Amino acid sequence: MLGLIISIIIVGFIAGALARFLVPGKQPMSWAQTLILGIVGSFVGGFLGYLLFRNDAQNGFLQPSGIIGSVVGAIIVLLLWNKFGRRSAVTR
Repeated sequence: MLGLIISIIIVGFIAGALARFLVPGKQPMSWAQTLILGIVGSFVGGFLGYLLFRNDAQNGFLQPSGIIGSVVGAIIVLLLWNKFGRRSAVTR
């Protein structure tokens, strides 16, 4: 169980960092926010992968397709955060 948690943290951080690298623009995020971005992106990528392919991860946790799905999910979450998450101040 501890190994699973550590691997989720490592894959989440890598996915979040890659998403921040691939999405253009500046994302002022701390390392903890990058970690959360990657973990949420992993869930989004896994959910989208299940919806598209109707296949569950039966061959183990760490698979190349799962890591790619995590990065794609993190990119989607980051783009949504950039679009809707940050509210700019209204100037008069």
